[in-house]
Amino acid sequence: MPTTPPALHPHDRVAIVCPARKVSHDELAAAIAVLQSWNLEVVLGETVAAEHHQFAGSDEVRIRDFQRQLDDPSIRAILCARGGYGTPRIIDHLDFSRFAEQPKWIAGFSDITTLNCHLLALGHESIHGVMPLLFNQPGGELALESLRRALFGEPVSYAAPAHALNRLGTAEGELIGGNLSLLQTLSGTPSDCSTAGRILFLEDIDEYLYNVDRMMVHLDRSGKLRDLAGLVVGHFTNPQDNAIPFGQTSYEIIDTYARKYQFPVAYNFPVGHEPENMALICGRRARLVVTEAGTRLEYVAESA
Repeated sequence: MPTTPPALHPHDRVAIVCPARKVSHDELAAAIAVLQSWNLEVVLGETVAAEHHQFAGSDEVRIRDFQRQLDDPSIRAILCARGGYGTPRIIDHLDFSRFAEQPKWIAGFSDITTLNCHLLALGHESIHGVMPLLFNQPGGELALESLRRALFGEPVSYAAPAHALNRLGTAEGELIGGNLSLLQTLSGTPSDCSTAGRILFLEDIDEYLYNVDRMMVHLDRSGKLRDLAGLVVGHFTNPQDNAIPFGQTSYEIIDTYARKYQFPVAYNFPVGHEPENMALICGRRARLVVTEAGTRLEYVAESA
């Protein structure tokens, strides 16, 4: 069973770092104000405002900054400022040995799926949730509150409306997943995780429809779908197509492969690259209930 980092308390120190694409101080001003309103002390890593082409500093700088926050016992949570691309380049150079002795929350999504999966492979929970760059996006208030509740150890549960492609049923298992393209990138690496008996959640942005199909073929052929307890499908934002249309939507593509199995499936779940991006705790045991009325997802205690 994955370990759960301690819940945050008022006056705890939290770090904002940039393991992927660069971000400026000004772009984080709103997030800093929000975190301070939660009575947290904010520490900015050296990667904030650092630049190396697209990245928030060179690989060496990003490794050094993240390692410093991992090893600092006074830092109780690490919030990844944004995604983009870059985390897979540095993940194998990070040492999680001190982190394992004193776990802390690490939160982010998109490219940060790398960290979510790597931490679960090491046996630790983490948070797939809204990042500081997006704290002030219109319509994101519920997502931000879900992140706060997850960080502070408060109970959370989620609901989604019914969808025509849903498969009804109930499942229990640890949550695993994130950005579909990153999950494929991590396949066969030390950050790869078993999906057997778990509830997999998927989301993506700007992907060509044929790429969504290709990645679902890969998930299916590699056995990632075969033994799932359940599947949760979030936002597939701004899909792209070729001059000759692929002929299916992202959800229809996913259904092509999910329907081969008997687990419950929930579509249009509020997770991904849109303002309603609810915080999901990777590694936490959850119950997925899909009925004709809609979908519910809630965390459950481990069975004795």
